[in-house]
Amino acid sequence: MTATEPHVDDAPLAQLYRDFEAEHLNPLWTQLGDLMPMTPTSRAVPFVWKWSTLYPLARRAGDLVPVGRGGERRAIALANPGLGGVPYVTPTLWAAIQYLGPKEVAPEHRHAQNAFRFVVEGEGVWTVVNGDPVAMRRGDFLLTPGWHFHGHHNETDQPMAWIDGLDIPFVHYTDTGFFEFGSDNVTDDSTPDVSRSERLWAHPGLRPLVGLDAKTSSPIAAYRWEHTDAALREQLALEDEGYAATTEPGHAAVRYTNPTTGGDVMPTIRAEFHRLRAGARTRPRRDVGSTVYQVFDGSGRFVLGGENREVGTGDMIVVPSWTEWSIEADTEFDLFAFSDAPIVERLHFDRTYISEGA
Repeated sequence: MTATEPHVDDAPLAQLYRDFEAEHLNPLWTQLGDLMPMTPTSRAVPFVWKWSTLYPLARRAGDLVPVGRGGERRAIALANPGLGGVPYVTPTLWAAIQYLGPKEVAPEHRHAQNAFRFVVEGEGVWTVVNGDPVAMRRGDFLLTPGWHFHGHHNETDQPMAWIDGLDIPFVHYTDTGFFEFGSDNVTDDSTPDVSRSERLWAHPGLRPLVGLDAKTSSPIAAYRWEHTDAALREQLALEDEGYAATTEPGHAAVRYTNPTTGGDVMPTIRAEFHRLRAGARTRPRRDVGSTVYQVFDGSGRFVLGGENREVGTGDMIVVPSWTEWSIEADTEFDLFAFSDAPIVERLHFDRTYISEGA
């Protein structure tokens, strides 16, 4: 007999376990392996969602499901197969494809959850964040920090889809969520090329002398593709010239940051963009915390737990906590990434293992 398995004939011990259950108690010695594993054992599993499947399903939803009050958004969440059917891509992150039809308006609301949008194709939609209209275009990374009113309007005769990322699971688990309805339409339906927040804040290396306090989330509403692309291109050009400018050979990367702190754009979500040259590969590694990728352009593969997953433009990939992973590029390979790293690092649970020389 072990300490975790009472003998069937041991009546007093069996009664003790029944009494524990009756009083809603659980002895640690019967579940230590589950509560304190030797390494992280996420219930989430590595998985790939193909854009060629996601987009047609979103388009069908656009034909059948109206957008407006009630459901609020035509957003289709990625449900990790390991999480029992809940609409979470990882235990801390939510990801979805959102679809807005021609001339449609998604009404305004706000919530405690932090959110962003990333556009892999299309343009013609403006998201209005606290009254500031922000154009959405291919390659743009757009913020909707927690408790900011926001709605969307499509000014074209064509539909548009993008991905949403939020910290919904984390907020749900910690019982910290609030929600409030706003305007039935949008508070500003103008269509400027550049938002007011960008005009004030999005000048490289320069900070306005208004609002000098550190802000919880970045005040920049949109991080534009032309700047991201230029930064990645110059890293690889510097590498060609013999300078140390890339994270690994042939691997350029940038992190979107909050200009008031130098840290992450939002307190619960980190966002980055990676570009690999054709033929480049990353070293296998494991990280505490989970990451979601979307292929922006090109083709290659993710090696997840030793299994090759071929991916191309638009595909979405989830890497759960402590899963061994690496990336191999067939063509020039552009990847948008978001993770729960700010939570993990703030709690000092962060840990990374890289296979040296692999």
